Amino acid sequence: MRLREQLIRDEGKKPFAYQDSLGYWTIGVGRLIDQRKGGRLTDDEINYLLDNDIREKTAQVLNALPFAKDLDEVRFSALVNLAFAGIGTLLQFKKMLVAMQARNWDEAAKQLLDSKYATQVGDRANRLAKQLTTGDWQ
Repeated sequence: MRLREQLIRDEGKKPFAYQDSLGYWTIGVGRLIDQRKGGRLTDDEINYLLDNDIREKTAQVLNALPFAKDLDEVRFSALVNLAFAGIGTLLQFKKMLVAMQARNWDEAAKQLLDSKYATQVGDRANRLAKQLTTGDWQ
């Protein structure tokens, strides 16, 4: 553990991406991720981060939208997917959320597609809208 403490002291510990003293992108404790210097994350690390994000977004959705706990897995997952844009962004879909709470899937999909978000993410919004209407994974 002394090596860990030494490296934290010498490299610094940052909970965000930053540029090191030479301008290369780095995260955490001196972890080079800048492709220009061969930096990267392994698949295991990417999956670990994704799993943490899914847990966090799931908790945020359940906290902000109590009705979501009663949704089927596919439609609940569409909410979690949307929460990746930020829980605040998800909560701006007021008409979609009202329609989802009423189990009016066609209206929920319509409201999702009638948004600035849909124009920004294109096919992703189309897939999520279909997921809402059909209850099937897209």
